[in-house]
Amino acid sequence: MLPGVISLGLLILRLVVGLTVAGHGAQKLFGWWGGAGVSGTRGMVTRMRFRPVELWTWALVAGEFGGGLLLALGLLSPLGSFGILGAMAVAIWIVHVPKGFWARDGGAEFPLTVASAALALSLTGPGDYSLDHLLHLALPEPATWLVLAAGTILAVLAGMASRPASAVGQ
Repeated sequence: MLPGVISLGLLILRLVVGLTVAGHGAQKLFGWWGGAGVSGTRGMVTRMRFRPVELWTWALVAGEFGGGLLLALGLLSPLGSFGILGAMAVAIWIVHVPKGFWARDGGAEFPLTVASAALALSLTGPGDYSLDHLLHLALPEPATWLVLAAGTILAVLAGMASRPASAVGQ
């Protein structure tokens, strides 16, 4: 396959996944497209019993909105992928797994698909049609990937641990 075709495929995947997740984050941040905005997101984080609420509210918004935009733009790769992975991992475990697999039941199908695409893009890089390529930006590999992977895992575990034991399964 021609390198330009591969980069085009990566661009399409980055745009669809990145802009979808950024849009989801914009609902939480700005209240766009029927979203609740920051105050509603704060309320959701409070109901899910994450502590401290402000930290996890902004981590969620940054992961979805910021991560989605970085991924779509192909900027500072793989940072955006890991922002999305962190947000999706928590959503999958806390919100969706208890409801099963299929999206029609509120299950993990959709966020797992998004997380898988973000993980794959963290491994492939953004391709030639990206701001990283245009600006000649490249974070050191594989050190950046390993540090971001470890940091994301630790952040997800910290988020899970921030909930009281009585909140598990809620």
